[in-house]
Amino acid sequence: MTAALTITISCVLLLAAFLVFRAIMLARGTLPCRLQVKGHGWRRGVARYVAGELHWTPLLGVRLRPRHAIARRGLVVSGRRQLDDGLWAIDCVSDRGEVSLAMSHDALTGFLAWLESAPPGAYLDVS
Repeated sequence: MTAALTITISCVLLLAAFLVFRAIMLARGTLPCRLQVKGHGWRRGVARYVAGELHWTPLLGVRLRPRHAIARRGLVVSGRRQLDDGLWAIDCVSDRGEVSLAMSHDALTGFLAWLESAPPGAYLDVS
């Protein structure tokens, strides 16, 4: 394979990945969001509200499906704090374990409203 062909293929793949990410970002109910699973660092991605779950897809990844699905039912918000870069981190515990999400203040307000709008009878604990 020649160098020019390799560069062309790389550019096409990069453009395709950008277009897919752009399409995800333009969909309703999406927001830029960082995710931290206990014991690992922050990863950049996109979160999307789908019915009773928050689906998180990494910014850079081969798969187009969400990597994490955080169910609203049984989710406990254990704390929140402001990060250095102006984002707000919210610590959550669910039946799948602990996870932290970092988002803008406006997105955090929307996330908390989404949690509180759960159907009657759903167990929610927002501190």
